Amino acid sequence: MDYTLETSQQKEKLLKTIYTLQLKSIATLQTASPLLSSQRGMGMVTQHQVHQLVDKTKSLCRDLDNIKNLLHYCQDDLVRRIPNPTGSCYGVVSGIHCSLDGSIYVTAESAPWVHVLSSMGQTLRSLPCQQMGKESGTFLPEDVTVTRTGMVAVTDMMNGAIWVFNPHTSLSKGEWIKIRKIGSPRGIGVDSMGKILVAEYTQGQVHSFALDHAFKTLNIHSVPNLQGPRYVSPAPNGGFVVSEECGDVKVFTSSRKLLCSLSSKYGHRFGNPAGVCVDVDGSILVADEQRHTVHLFPEHGAPICLVSAGLRRPAGVACSSFGHLFVADAGENCVKVFKYHVRPPFSPTNPGVPCGDPSLTPRRGVGLVPLQPH
Repeated sequence: MDYTLETSQQKEKLLKTIYTLQLKSIATLQTASPLLSSQRGMGMVTQHQVHQLVDKTKSLCRDLDNIKNLLHYCQDDLVRRIPNPTGSCYGVVSGIHCSLDGSIYVTAESAPWVHVLSSMGQTLRSLPCQQMGKESGTFLPEDVTVTRTGMVAVTDMMNGAIWVFNPHTSLSKGEWIKIRKIGSPRGIGVDSMGKILVAEYTQGQVHSFALDHAFKTLNIHSVPNLQGPRYVSPAPNGGFVVSEECGDVKVFTSSRKLLCSLSSKYGHRFGNPAGVCVDVDGSILVADEQRHTVHLFPEHGAPICLVSAGLRRPAGVACSSFGHLFVADAGENCVKVFKYHVRPPFSPTNPGVPCGDPSLTPRRGVGLVPLQPH
């Protein structure tokens, strides 16, 4: 059978199925609502039938959520590879951050640099990690993020410090400022309130704090009892997400209370979770260093494997608002860029109205074409 014809028939079957469910549910609601309102009891409907319908509806809603999610995403769509900007003389890529304009910030093990790249991989700027003044010398950034005011912040595990690059100094090239000493900082991020988040590996904590105009730390809070925290990212609810080396990813609220672990909420088994990030839809993306994969965890529905092949040792991850996923692959010492989000070619003028006639389905390049009857 021709693949295009087979695909078109599957599209028709899916659309008609969803449309049938919609029509039946609307018709049942229109019938049931006045009857339930006008009589004291429930007729001949039993409690068992109600529970059975509730359970089936929950299951069906999960199935529809999964279908919707699977239509939105694509798998293993590698669009480009960006070589380690520090070259082969330094260590492998490790930390990565994507800004709102699509530019990416990259660090590499044993390399005293933060490189700012375009989404296509061209180097826009390189920041040498050099401390000025009495304690002059280089340091090695572990992970990288950008503050709400646009300043680069990094963790320095070797010296147990957090650094922020201040471009507004008397020095023409800017200056790195050590803002806080922490035992063994690894991942770094910025939450929705603008506070800096730092994962402290050895002590098993995530610290959050604000910075004032003089680079003094304010409102310092810590979340303890984590098992080898590695990477940290802001969460959709205003809290944060942190990966644990011992095999889980935990989500905390803005009040620093544990909301859930992804393994328990989704029934997902991690190998060695590494980089984490959250996309514009509020979905959580996690790289698994041991299983060589990247999974997406939507708010509703089952986890989706975005990258199932082609990764050797994924470390940091970041995603852009343009539907691209950036993975620092330490195994091949490069940043791999995947297209993972499929944007629809158009948006409905009134998304609140019911679905249209399922006998119309999109065909590539020719708009809406009537489906052929069976």
